[in-house]
Amino acid sequence: MFDLAKEEGALAALETDIDALDAALDQSADFAAVIASPILTRDVQGKAVSAVAAAMGLNVITQNSLALMASKRRLFVLPQLVAALRDLIAAEKGEMTAEVTAATALSDAQVAALSKALSAAVGKDVKLKLAVDEALIGGLVVKVGSQMIDTSIRAKLNTLQNTMKEVG
Repeated sequence: MFDLAKEEGALAALETDIDALDAALDQSADFAAVIASPILTRDVQGKAVSAVAAAMGLNVITQNSLALMASKRRLFVLPQLVAALRDLIAAEKGEMTAEVTAATALSDAQVAALSKALSAAVGKDVKLKLAVDEALIGGLVVKVGSQMIDTSIRAKLNTLQNTMKEVG
């Protein structure tokens, strides 16, 4: 899919499609169930995915790829395909994606400052994927590539708890 989109100059359309598919997988339990169900026949999965793709207005390359995946009973790997395509597109654009988990929602100014700091540290443009986890109590957990920076209060409390166990 990536190579075809690159040849046709449709990487921007592919990126839009990938974002739309990722959102559909996250927001629609029915769509996730259709692609993962071993009970549904190839035809049923193919028709369902084709209808969803047409309704979403996906690119022809994406529609054809989804139809092929349905005919080969490989729709269950769609989430992994979305992640892999996102990585390929980011590498092509010279970007990296950072997964940021915060205890509370970040303001626009905080997001901009964090993106700027990460871009300076990594040397590439950094696209943030934000999530909120109140169990962190405070701070952030940032994953950039293979590096993880955990400045959450939960992690600090766990470290303190482990240290106290070693003393006694």
